[in-house]
Amino acid sequence: MQEAFRQSSESSSSVAVAPVYGSAISPKRVLLVDDHELVRVGVKSMFVELDGTPIVWLDACSLQEALNVYGGDEGIDAVLLDLNLADCKGLQGLRQFIRAYPSARIAVFSGTQDEFVVRQARALGAVGYVPKGATVIEVKNTLASLLWPQRGRGQLAAGPLFPRFPASAMYDRVAELGTRHLDILEQVLSGCSNQEISTSTGLSLGTVKNYVSSLLLALDVKSRSHMISLFR
Repeated sequence: MQEAFRQSSESSSSVAVAPVYGSAISPKRVLLVDDHELVRVGVKSMFVELDGTPIVWLDACSLQEALNVYGGDEGIDAVLLDLNLADCKGLQGLRQFIRAYPSARIAVFSGTQDEFVVRQARALGAVGYVPKGATVIEVKNTLASLLWPQRGRGQLAAGPLFPRFPASAMYDRVAELGTRHLDILEQVLSGCSNQEISTSTGLSLGTVKNYVSSLLLALDVKSRSHMISLFR
């Protein structure tokens, strides 16, 4: 899939790419949010249609641009959202998008292949998870499942909306502490400082420090960097 991205030489913009089809099949509209132009160009080039149904792509390179595009277009069927953008870290973008548009069908589109992140994305309200390392046919089948959740389409097999990666015993240890600890852990793994976590959660800085300390204790590690290494 990445090789196909490199071979594409088209230019990218946030304007929808609308293929011309002679049939009367209604197109599906997908918003692709990724800060790498080559990725956006490659995805749009490879998936201009699914089993005869045209795909109209809209794209954005930041979370704020994505929110503006989605808010200005009532016909968007699905969103592919990268985890790490210039204006948000980790799953914070997913949280903000769902808070702004609760009915949006959002699938995380990420190079991170971590069961912890997949579970967190699902718990936060994502309807799917598309690994960037997947094969073209895997992405195609997952897109089909995302756009037609009730049934398959023609010859396309229904793909799993949430892939399974090796489970982490560390995740289970934290899960036993509760959802707030999972939230704090996800932000730590995304590189957020205690102050950034305090700002995003509304918790006092002292409370955040207490949560981080309890995470270190639960995972039997002595430092923040050691804790992060357990999930990498």
